[in-house]
Amino acid sequence: MGSLMERVAGAPISWGVCEVPGWGLWMSAGRILGEMRDLGLQATELGPQGFLPADPRRRAQMLRAYGLVLAGGFVPMVLHDPAHDPLPEADRAMDALGEGTPLVLAAATGLDGYDERPDLGTKNWVTLMANLDAVAARATERGHVAALHPHMGTVVQGRQEVERVLDGSGVPLCLDTGHLFIGGADLQFLARTVPDRIAHVHLKDVDADLAARVRDGALTYTEGVRSGMYRPLGHGAIDIARLVATLEDAGYEGWYVMEQDTIIDTEPPAGAGPAVEVEAGLRLLREVADGLR
Repeated sequence: MGSLMERVAGAPISWGVCEVPGWGLWMSAGRILGEMRDLGLQATELGPQGFLPADPRRRAQMLRAYGLVLAGGFVPMVLHDPAHDPLPEADRAMDALGEGTPLVLAAATGLDGYDERPDLGTKNWVTLMANLDAVAARATERGHVAALHPHMGTVVQGRQEVERVLDGSGVPLCLDTGHLFIGGADLQFLARTVPDRIAHVHLKDVDADLAARVRDGALTYTEGVRSGMYRPLGHGAIDIARLVATLEDAGYEGWYVMEQDTIIDTEPPAGAGPAVEVEAGLRLLREVADGLR
């Protein structure tokens, strides 16, 4: 796909655009895409339904106007219910994404938001593994990659659950540095030991104290985000530079999607707001890229 900086994408959630009802203000797609372009990003993820045009051709035309392409689509999907077949939903998601775009799955609970989740029984885990493999296989048949995104408030969020998925299925992972850190995973260990299972990367940095409070249940996920749990890359507890270097050394060739979940209540003036934090993260990634030459 190209050099490191040619594989850096943005995400609407860094500008506060989220699929959770009542999350916060959505700024216009035009403003967000324009700021992505001005920052030098190469691509964007899809964002939630309604943010970009649903028709792939209209969406591609809109993105081209800003010098961007589509890097992936985040699709929460119930995968653990024996009475629910996720393949029709996966097909619709791939139809909407367009040819070859990565399908970034989250193992949704079926509840709104990410502040509570059920405990799965054995039958649910068996179903989850079978459905992960089935969706991944369908994606391959259709020329896509499906990657499971461990995510707080879904049925796969913590270290033990990620290990269970790695052992019990063949689905690739979306390595989301923030969610995995909050869930207690060792990011460097994953990057070193299972690089062949990493098909997509979301880059986040986090405030360690707030992450610990979310992990322990003292704060909900939403409260953690609103309190500033996600920090600009290089300004939190995760050694982003080292992780990216490890992935590059291991031969990773996919997208790095900059994601710093935020909640916006009022639209900031031009030149302020989320773009400033994304720009700080880009400076770090340029330093990493310079060090890899």
